[in-house]
Amino acid sequence: MATETAQTLDRGLRVLAVLAATPGGLTVTEISARLEINRTVVYRLVSTLEQHALTRRDGRGRVHVGLGVLHLASGVQPVLRDLAIPILRSLAEDVGCTAHLTVSDGDEAMALAVVEPSWTDFHVAYRVGSRHPLHKGAAGKAILLGAEPDSAPYATSTGELQAGASGLAAPVRGVEGLEASVGIVTLGDLDADALGARVAAAADEVAHALSR
Repeated sequence: MATETAQTLDRGLRVLAVLAATPGGLTVTEISARLEINRTVVYRLVSTLEQHALTRRDGRGRVHVGLGVLHLASGVQPVLRDLAIPILRSLAEDVGCTAHLTVSDGDEAMALAVVEPSWTDFHVAYRVGSRHPLHKGAAGKAILLGAEPDSAPYATSTGELQAGASGLAAPVRGVEGLEASVGIVTLGDLDADALGARVAAAADEVAHALSR
């Protein structure tokens, strides 16, 4: 039996998807051509989305994703955090390092959830909300790995973000629309051969939890 769908909602979501993939925006005519939907229908869809700030039009009449999408997206972060915390806690306790979930935010990596081990005398304090360029640090490098289908299973770094600190992180793969990594950071050296598989497994657990 075919799955029932709401055609207008489906079309509206397709409009948002094509706009999100086109940074320069599109005209109503271009949206109509790309989605093979009648121009009048597209105009009504865009106007409705615009009323909810989900689309906006620039001075040339090109349609872009609106700032209202940010308000919707902000509600996702607590969900990600709540799902990841138990997995990060298990990882931190197992390996004795600070564990974190980091997400892509533009060209930066942002720490969304952090768990410190309870039994170590010393560990790295890593603040939720901390940001750094994607190309620096294991967490950001792992996020970039996630965009490459046949890439290495994890990334490492030493002293790139904090003197004396080493990091190892693995990309969270297979969750549509999410660019993220799970990682650990500690003072001194990390044994990547011993810990890489454990961190990668934690990243897979997060992906599985988000895909249920």
